[in-house]
Amino acid sequence: MSAILETPRKAAPMSVFERYLTVWVFLCIVVGIALGQWFPSAFQAVGRLEVAKVNLPVGVLIWVMIIPMLLRVDFAALTQVGRHWRGIGVTLFVNWAVKPFSMAFLGWLFVRHVFADHLPADQLDSYVAGLILLAAAPCTAMVFVWSRLTGGDPAFTLSQVALNDTIMVFAFAPIVGLLLGLSAITVPWDTLITSVVLYIVLPVIFAQLWRRQLLRRGQAAFDRVLHRIGPWSIAALLLTLVLLFAFQGEAILRQPLVIAMLAVPILIQVVFNSGLAYGLNRALGEKHSIACPSALIGASNFFELAVAAAISLFGFQSGAALATVVGVLIEVPIMLAVVKVVNSSRGWYEA
Repeated sequence: MSAILETPRKAAPMSVFERYLTVWVFLCIVVGIALGQWFPSAFQAVGRLEVAKVNLPVGVLIWVMIIPMLLRVDFAALTQVGRHWRGIGVTLFVNWAVKPFSMAFLGWLFVRHVFADHLPADQLDSYVAGLILLAAAPCTAMVFVWSRLTGGDPAFTLSQVALNDTIMVFAFAPIVGLLLGLSAITVPWDTLITSVVLYIVLPVIFAQLWRRQLLRRGQAAFDRVLHRIGPWSIAALLLTLVLLFAFQGEAILRQPLVIAMLAVPILIQVVFNSGLAYGLNRALGEKHSIACPSALIGASNFFELAVAAAISLFGFQSGAALATVVGVLIEVPIMLAVVKVVNSSRGWYEA
């Protein structure tokens, strides 16, 4: 735990997969669309592999994505929450009281009004639903990367992620249900609850049991396993995206600008929420090493969960699934831009 609590002097570099995630997503778009056009019957067969509205191949891939991330989360860090209560409070306020609602508003504004004439009319509700799903869960894994790149306090980052994951178990379904209802979108509550159990509750329990077993063998053994299974998350994510774009290919070929239009509200909400968290921390007198991860946690999304929930709730071919994937597409470049801003503004922040 001492290694976790020590603030690093120099940020470790991002891995190749992390740094070029946007490139891999673009390649998945091309490969997925091509395979969907060449082998439509094969992908339709994959889409029919469902049990209780849960697609089995995607369910397996989501678990492979999420487990390595949750394995890093130490819920014992919840005892550290009070050390930086102002930063914790700001992040919770932005994550749970601002971000989902601001995204619902931006989705309503851009999807149903600004871009409505340029998007498929039968998918408008689904696009809004996907944006809401994207914003309703704070990021779990990549936050550790962003915090490291800004010299953020690792103890704060860990305790905030642990707290957010705990809240997410109880709050994700009610917030999504409320916002979908306010947006006049029918809420399939049974499927939503099933998604929460499958993609949040059970993975958290499994990861924590596995974590405890590994740590009994020593920190070195735990680190070796984390290093070995780390690439699984990205590989499973990319394979899921290939499946998604195989189903979405026809719609994208008909309207290639749909991705750019869906990116607009996502970009605005990242800039708004990161700026809000950063400014509130400064106004409350928090340290820069707390404000940076607070801003980044406040802005980024648990897009793996959003993709899984969108597929379960609305299907592979839905606008909701496509909207969540756009979040994956722009996550790395926009968050790296936020990292650059908070690093370069340290003098202003501490003045």
